Amino acid sequence: MTWQQAIQLSVLFAAISLTIQTVGSLLGQHFGYGLFGDELYYIMCGRHLAWGYVDLAPMAALQAHVAEALFGLKNQALFRIFAALAGSARVFIAGVLVWLFGGRRMAQVLAMIAVLVAPVYLALDSVLAMNSFESLFWMSCLLAIVWMIRGGSLRWWIAFGVAGGLGLLNKPSMAFFLFGVLGGLLLTPERRLLRSRWALVAVALIVGIAMPLMVWQANRHWPMWELLYKINHDNLNGNLGPLAFLQEQITMLNPVSIFLTLPGLIWLLTAKSACRFRWIGIMFLGMLVVMMRAHALNYYVAPVYPVLFAAGALALQEWLTASRKTAWLLPALGSVIAVWGAITLPLVVPVLPPHTTVPFYATVMHLIPKSDRPDGSPLLNILADRLGWHHFVADVATVYASLSPEERAETGIYCDNYGEASAINIYGPRYGLPTAVSGHQNYFYWGSNGYTGRVLIVIGWSKQDLQKRFASVQEIERVYNPLANHFSNRPIYLCRGEKIPLYLYWPHVKNWY
Repeated sequence: MTWQQAIQLSVLFAAISLTIQTVGSLLGQHFGYGLFGDELYYIMCGRHLAWGYVDLAPMAALQAHVAEALFGLKNQALFRIFAALAGSARVFIAGVLVWLFGGRRMAQVLAMIAVLVAPVYLALDSVLAMNSFESLFWMSCLLAIVWMIRGGSLRWWIAFGVAGGLGLLNKPSMAFFLFGVLGGLLLTPERRLLRSRWALVAVALIVGIAMPLMVWQANRHWPMWELLYKINHDNLNGNLGPLAFLQEQITMLNPVSIFLTLPGLIWLLTAKSACRFRWIGIMFLGMLVVMMRAHALNYYVAPVYPVLFAAGALALQEWLTASRKTAWLLPALGSVIAVWGAITLPLVVPVLPPHTTVPFYATVMHLIPKSDRPDGSPLLNILADRLGWHHFVADVATVYASLSPEERAETGIYCDNYGEASAINIYGPRYGLPTAVSGHQNYFYWGSNGYTGRVLIVIGWSKQDLQKRFASVQEIERVYNPLANHFSNRPIYLCRGEKIPLYLYWPHVKNWY
């Protein structure tokens, strides 16, 4: 297969990926799904552009800022176009990697199908966030090194450095990947690539590009590390054991894909034809062990799997196509993976109405890791968190409208969660609502808006805690949507007479988790 043919086939599958996500966003909007809770927060971060935030690097905020400026928020498909394009690029790179490994057309198709229909990628690419770009930057770095191993110019270290630096501006977990790559190279003969002066250029580029984020964090005493420490100390990510973690890796990738990823890992670690790529297998095992010991969320390793799909497709090509009796297994496996992906598609992409999706979930929900299931909704969080926000804001507006004009003039809104606060700040202006504040994540830095607390609409705190701080606490409204997650199903309290003005009490509301 020629280079041109490999590129053409990769472009075709990338276009299919883009089509799936575009159609999914359009159907979801038609069926009543809105923006994801984190998307609302990223929009607000984009309206407060900075080199860093408590819980994220700047690229997600920049995505939201540019998308809102170019397309607005009415068309969800356009708003999410950057995430969809990044997911398409992941599929494209997987196809190119197969070709660089020495794979033929069927191997290339098999790998790209596996990437295309993996539930974790379908879910992550369906919302504007950093996660779709994370895999793109990881795979771009791998592509640069594989290209150099295949005889390409060592100047490809420049591409590696740019991708690595941008990856850190997208998500700091890129550092784990970069150290994994370094470890894999040092433990194999491919360490020769590190002797090039261009490798030093790559390091300089990574440090230089990521430096503004580091400076922002350092100037604020490393809030992201404080957040990560709290998450780890309080076990907020859960505590999956090694076997449970591995089980969820299999499930989130499409269980049939184990017949691709496992051969890929074996091929990378043992095959003579893979000796130049042994470092990739070592890198993967190292990262997997680190993530399991850190009790990371199941999808933290997800960005690396396209290279295992590519290696697995090449391995099966070598093992199965040597005989006519087994050659049919290669397209058969691709067909089974595609069918399984089609079955699980409605679990993570809103291609069905919410109430139609529920009975479908009842049939196939056991295919999804328990840690992905939210409290209070039969839907997975990737869908549940797109429901209820408009209704929530309308209910807050009802409470606000019930006040006298004199009280409305001094009323503030406090939310315990950034999704709630962001929903009010994005959808609330049409109702004349004041700015919502919160101590959650970066909202803490954006301050109290000068609210005294004399009249405060509060969402997310318990009534017992509020009664300690206010002279009067009334539950005026209760938001409830059986399909939405628990953040949009909260009581709305009207509080009067805060004992300590909110702007003075503000240092105590910090809520980083």
